[in-house]
Amino acid sequence: MKTLIIEDEVLAAQALQKLLGEVSPEAEVLGILETVEESIEWFENNEMPDLLFMDIHLADGSSFSIFEKVDITCPVIFTTAYDEYALKAFEVNSIDYLLKPINKKDLRRAMEKYKTLVIGRNQMQKFMMQMEPTRKRYRSCFLMPERDKLVPLPVTNIAYVYIDSKTVKIVTFEHKNYYMNVTLDDLMDMLDPELFFRANRQFIVSRTSIKDISIWFGNKLAVNLNVEVPEKIIISKAKVSEFKTWFLN
Repeated sequence: MKTLIIEDEVLAAQALQKLLGEVSPEAEVLGILETVEESIEWFENNEMPDLLFMDIHLADGSSFSIFEKVDITCPVIFTTAYDEYALKAFEVNSIDYLLKPINKKDLRRAMEKYKTLVIGRNQMQKFMMQMEPTRKRYRSCFLMPERDKLVPLPVTNIAYVYIDSKTVKIVTFEHKNYYMNVTLDDLMDMLDPELFFRANRQFIVSRTSIKDISIWFGNKLAVNLNVEVPEKIIISKAKVSEFKTWFLN
């Protein structure tokens, strides 16, 4: 646990550091700062600590002015000889407010509050990560054989895929053809369904390849691409609604 102490009274800072070592031995004090200016400079050049102890009255002003210059995201435990700032302290990241002279009992209570807060936050983050559905990763590129080489084929270059003599054939926007030894179903599982649509048993089309759509016989649709295709790509009546939803999303 990395902690930082902002306190302009040297003896008070040393006493707090000693007491902190007794109450929470795992706490590592990164430093002791005495002024507002020094504190702002420290935060500009260092990572945020896990916990901050902050005296309210410093030699060059109120420590609340630090919050106006620095986005302090870690929990803060304020220390002061006065209690009139208690309400203001809780307007920022304060989790406790300790009156000087600080005793072990009050410090232990504050540290237990901090640990409860951190544990609760970590458990919530873990829970949210577990609840968040895992997004399936789709292929962004294929390696295609070309003579004596393997050529990268980004999926964004694929205009459409179709069955050619029982073999899956990929056609690019540059009119290059590649054959793959997989089924159309297997290939569709590799492609992002937001970018590609299984039009029928013969064709998979890329969203960016669609030029326009024609109304076809029997409440069907004909998809016209901006590249040449070997035959009409027909969306069956049963898939028209699914296709429209996909295309408009």
